[in-house]
Amino acid sequence: MSGERSGRTGRYGEETDRTYERAGFGAPVRRGSRPALVVVDLTCGFTEDSYPSGADLTAVVEATATLADAARAAGVPVIWTAIAYTGAEAEGRSVTWLEKAPGMRALVEGSRAVALDPRLPYRPEDQLVVKKGASAFFGTSLAATLVALGCDTVLVCGATTSGCVRATAVDAVQSGFPVLVPEECAGDRAQGPHDAALFDIQVKYGDVVPLADALAYLGRLPGPAVSRRPSVRLEGRPTG
Repeated sequence: MSGERSGRTGRYGEETDRTYERAGFGAPVRRGSRPALVVVDLTCGFTEDSYPSGADLTAVVEATATLADAARAAGVPVIWTAIAYTGAEAEGRSVTWLEKAPGMRALVEGSRAVALDPRLPYRPEDQLVVKKGASAFFGTSLAATLVALGCDTVLVCGATTSGCVRATAVDAVQSGFPVLVPEECAGDRAQGPHDAALFDIQVKYGDVVPLADALAYLGRLPGPAVSRRPSVRLEGRPTG
């Protein structure tokens, strides 16, 4: 990524900036004292370019690992997500999305493609959401879990920026949670869709911030952000 803030205004010219300013978009979100970190789909099928659905997201994985370690130090819950389909779903027509994106049919339960990237600091006590769609909220208990944990802000990172990260950010704010997206912790298969999605999130749904800003935010939290309750598995375990 270049030094230009791809998620901020300015990338698409002054006329675009004036259009969104006139519409009243782009105000900063509030930051609560009890955030959660939601890491979206940093599974091998997305983080490794050996998979048709993937790209080399080494830098994103490393930045996210740094953020996850900082979240733990601050007492912030870390929730991971993965897309995984049964054999019947992958081969059949019950998941309409797979007709549009047939390359996703390789994301089958039990395969390495749906396992969390081994470079990530996943722990057995962490929660994992296994999902079928783009948003980590759609068809899952994520919103209820965040409420039960007392969370008031969500940091969203992962892959892909233009797909599951953006969809999760949209559903997070629609569920009542202010959203922060650390820019270095989001990645995509191509630069154009990545940049466009960050711009869209910034002006409409959340704040796209530097990783350093997110780390500083976590470091300023007043002790453990949420009580350390026994973790409850949401939808399964990492597979592969």
